[in-house]
Amino acid sequence: MSDRPTGPDVAQVRADVTPADAALNPRATSVTVDPQQLVGLAVDAARNGDTESLARALAAGVPVNSTSPRGDGLLMLACYYGHTRAVNVLLDNGAKANQPDGRGQSPLSGVAFKGLIEVAELLVAGGAVVDAPSADGRTPLMMAAAFNRVEMVSWLLAHGASRDARDGGGLRAIDVARAMNANEVAALLSA
Repeated sequence: MSDRPTGPDVAQVRADVTPADAALNPRATSVTVDPQQLVGLAVDAARNGDTESLARALAAGVPVNSTSPRGDGLLMLACYYGHTRAVNVLLDNGAKANQPDGRGQSPLSGVAFKGLIEVAELLVAGGAVVDAPSADGRTPLMMAAAFNRVEMVSWLLAHGASRDARDGGGLRAIDVARAMNANEVAALLSA
């Protein structure tokens, strides 16, 4: 499956010419851009942490909550790859901090299993719900527990994550940690 997004069902949009475009073509007054290509550029920029291109795409009209064909939102991509500057740009432009991806996972769950505390801090400051469950009921705490992310588990608990939340199968974070042999997290959660 291609990672290129499907954009709005609009033939063309007009975007103002940037100073760089004008320098390359002094006679240009505007440029015609396919919205699907702009969304694709924004997806790539979020994934790669290209804050300047991301900001330009948003300024040109790309919706801040656009997604890739897999359902990964711009915010999820920036978060997952740890691009804090891009995360800030997206949140400052109104990105939904709890927007689930195509699998029903929140950006906070996406960074919890990777242990990206700095990104988690930005998300919570931007309105992310600490115990937001995914489609299968797993919380960010459960994701961090499964991958033995001790610091992230401690951070989530300090920010109000529930040890007692249960996923769709009835498992708590400690159960997930034990099943995954995440012994350090299991010890932390049993204390």
